[in-house]
Amino acid sequence: MFTMIKNRITSLFQLILVIIYIIFEELIWEGIAKPIYQAIHSLKILQKIEYKLQNVNPSIVLFIFMLLLVIVEAAGIYAGILFVSGQVFLGLVLYISKIPIAAFTFWLFRVSEDKLMHFTWFKYLYKKIMQAIEWLKSRVMYIKTMEYLKALKIRVKENIKVFKSKYFAKKSPFLMKVKHLYATIKETLKK
Repeated sequence: MFTMIKNRITSLFQLILVIIYIIFEELIWEGIAKPIYQAIHSLKILQKIEYKLQNVNPSIVLFIFMLLLVIVEAAGIYAGILFVSGQVFLGLVLYISKIPIAAFTFWLFRVSEDKLMHFTWFKYLYKKIMQAIEWLKSRVMYIKTMEYLKALKIRVKENIKVFKSKYFAKKSPFLMKVKHLYATIKETLKK
């Protein structure tokens, strides 16, 4: 009996972790933050900053990175509190506004990773986080959920394509009716 309860709690915990990871990785990172990161990375001013960071003391880089990371995480936690307290719009605005800062923080990590890895404790934590992510991705629940989401994404794209071709093709009956209705209203208003 205890083993069954323990297994269910473990499965529930894994499911929660998988859902959280998928939301952050697939929706927020891939859909929003990654394009912002790519835009940030291509800015000429940041390329100059990247060059100057090569000569900055690793402790200063660590301080700036940790400060940005704390700000981003605190904003995310506060946005979650706002969501739970019923202030969904304000929470959403706060969460969306933190995404560019998070993308900049990720950019800073990528361009100064070698300096940050000078700190043994930082390197250790980074390694443990990467191991935890790999462990999570190796779970059957994660693999099945990702397969389901990929199939769902394909079905949604196909449905959108069918919808567009049915209602918004140049010669679709629906579009022809809308154009005819528009012309009739336009003529009526001219009189």
